[in-house]
Amino acid sequence: MSFKIKRATEPLTKADGARILIDRLWPRGQSKDKLQLTAWVKDIAPSTELRKWFGHDPAKWEEFRKRYRAELDANPEAVAALQDLLKAHANATLLFMAHDAKHCNAVVLAEYLREHAPRTRALA
Repeated sequence: MSFKIKRATEPLTKADGARILIDRLWPRGQSKDKLQLTAWVKDIAPSTELRKWFGHDPAKWEEFRKRYRAELDANPEAVAALQDLLKAHANATLLFMAHDAKHCNAVVLAEYLREHAPRTRALA
């Protein structure tokens, strides 16, 4: 299985495969038809408290990574649900809405999935 990450507002492509939204909040201004999601796994997203604390501040990035990974460790059901979705599709894209694609939950989640599922290979 393989997956990549990209902003939900980037153009839809055939290479996306299964499109899985991994944010807790629905993307503002986006319709279900426009996003063409396979699934929305909002329970995999950082808690509301962590998201608000981080506020996409790059200065808090390393601490955010630690805290989010701890939340993922404490939420094996959501991790397993996402891993099952990825296993069910030969190709998948994890969608996020953050403006900063280098400092967002999708980056941490992709790292986590690679580390906790040896057969999962991230493309981007």
